[in-house]
Amino acid sequence: MSRYWSESVQGLQPYVPGEQPRIGGLIKLNTNECPYAPSLRVLQAIREAAGEDLRLYPDPDCSQLRQVIAQHHRLQPEQVFVGNGSDEVLAHVFMALLRHPRELLLPDISYSFYPVYAALYGIATRMLPLDGEFRLRVQDYLDAGPNAGIVFANPNAPTGIALPLHDIERLLQGNRESVVVVDEAYVDFGAQSAVTLIDRHPQLLVVRTLSKARALAGLRVGYALGQADLIEGLNRVKNSFNSYPLDRLALAGATAALQDDTWLAHTLSRIVGSREQLCAQLLELGFEVLPSAANFVFARHPGRDAQALAAALRERRILVRHFQRPQRIAEFLRITIGTEAQCAALVEALRQILQAGLGE
Repeated sequence: MSRYWSESVQGLQPYVPGEQPRIGGLIKLNTNECPYAPSLRVLQAIREAAGEDLRLYPDPDCSQLRQVIAQHHRLQPEQVFVGNGSDEVLAHVFMALLRHPRELLLPDISYSFYPVYAALYGIATRMLPLDGEFRLRVQDYLDAGPNAGIVFANPNAPTGIALPLHDIERLLQGNRESVVVVDEAYVDFGAQSAVTLIDRHPQLLVVRTLSKARALAGLRVGYALGQADLIEGLNRVKNSFNSYPLDRLALAGATAALQDDTWLAHTLSRIVGSREQLCAQLLELGFEVLPSAANFVFARHPGRDAQALAAALRERRILVRHFQRPQRIAEFLRITIGTEAQCAALVEALRQILQAGLGE
């Protein structure tokens, strides 16, 4: 801590991202990245963009990319906001749309960046607990009364459980006086998107990313969808912070990715198939596995210490994610769906660990 820090910085508890190892040869199942390479069209577009035009600033309005996103979702370009990854998009959302005197409503188990943003911007929060099966209860939010807004991930992270579309609409119908933010980072893997509700609900904002299903975590491209007045609020914040959030390579790669639905369908099929097979194999090993609509599973083994299991896997050069807090999920491991070979190696390693009695 430095005496030169601003007072607001001294009390911050920053978000801790998943480990990015500095050594090779590990099976990396801890940060929910796509296990497959991006579309060849993406790589070609980036190569073509890596020319002399790099000396020029990129389009500050991301016009072509916004047009492609709008067409993809059957919206208008003025209903699209683009940022440097969905994390930056969310940061602007908290500042532009959620910074009000009342409390912001969040699930008690969800993406741990949400309370960090709230603390950064001085937004009071109220955590509403998921039920005993780790599901979001819409009625709890409707009963909570006036609020600064509602934010949740669907499917949820780290549980992977999805909220049905009819429940999202019930929440919107009962909460019209503040913004409802649905973070759809993992929606392509098996959940229903709320984008179809945007035209009927002016308070709805949907946040998406190209990091997961489109395999572009390294490019940092995210976007938000909503009615034009919400998007204008985000643009005001963006243009007061960084007029050029996406570079020329990211713009070219993201545009190409969204134009290759054949690659997307093939990749999603492989990941979902591996997820279902991995769930079945974990159940055979005695794990309890929550129903996942994401590219990861959330599982625990009764009587085994999850932190010890994660450590034993690491010794075998396999990384998974363990959360010590909140205490309700300390028994669980979050395991990203890898390639077929990576999932097979994980299952074999777990079999050996369990047979050796580790973690008991």
